[in-house]
Amino acid sequence: MPPLVRTVGISKHYPSGGTIIRAVSNVSLSIEHGEFVAIRGRSGSGKSTLMSLLGLLERADSGEYALKAREVAKLSEDTRAAIRSQEIGFIFQLPALLPRATALENVELPLVYAGVPRSERHRTAKDALDRVGLADRSHHWPNQLSGGEQQRVVIARAIVNDPALILADEPTGSLDSNTSDEILSLFEGLHRHGHTIIVVTHAAEIADRARRQITLHDGRIIDDAVASGKSSLLNAITSDSPP
Repeated sequence: MPPLVRTVGISKHYPSGGTIIRAVSNVSLSIEHGEFVAIRGRSGSGKSTLMSLLGLLERADSGEYALKAREVAKLSEDTRAAIRSQEIGFIFQLPALLPRATALENVELPLVYAGVPRSERHRTAKDALDRVGLADRSHHWPNQLSGGEQQRVVIARAIVNDPALILADEPTGSLDSNTSDEILSLFEGLHRHGHTIIVVTHAAEIADRARRQITLHDGRIIDDAVASGKSSLLNAITSDSPP
C-alpha cells in the first residue's frame, strides 16, 4: 500500500520587505496509514506552514505532494477544497466553535457541507460526540462547556466524516496540564483505532506522546525519531538537507 502522505521537495517562501522567508524548504517525507506523528520545532521553524501545506490550506511554491497516492499539489482550488472536506480533519489551538450552535450542530457541520441527510447527520454526529466522551453534552452551547470540552467537540467534528488524515496544530496550547493530558490520551485512543494523526507542537512533552517525531529547523527536516528514541533520518530527505 502506498503511503498516505508523500511529499517530494515541497517548498513555501514568503516575501518580507526586501528578503525572502523560506518557511518550508525542500521537504520530503512519507507518512503511512495509521501513524501518530508529531512535527516539532521552535517558533519560526516552519511547522505550522508545513501543516497548512499538508492540509491543502496553502499551495506549495514547488515540489510534489501525494495524498492517498493522488497528486494534489496542482489541483484546482475547488478540487482541493473538496478533498479537505472529505479527507482531512483539522484541530487548532483555539476551538473556534459557532457560538449560536449546540455541540451537536457544530459537529454536524462537515456533514452539512457534504450533503448528508439530516437524520443521518444527527446519528453520525452523536456517535462522534460519544467517542470523545461528550454524549451527555450534545445540546449544550459552547459557552456552557469548559475549554477541554470545547476542544473535544472540535475533535468530534474533525473525525465525524472519518477522514483519512487528522491534523492538529498546537491542540493543547490553551489548556491546563490536566486537560492537555486528557486530550492527548484521546488522540492516543484514536490512533489505536487506526486514525492517522499529525500533531504540530513546540513542546517536547506533547511530541513525546506521539509514536514518531519529525523535527524542523529553518524550514527543513533535520531529524526523524521513532518512539524508542532511536533516531534515523528519513530516506526521502534530499541530499542537500542538513544532517
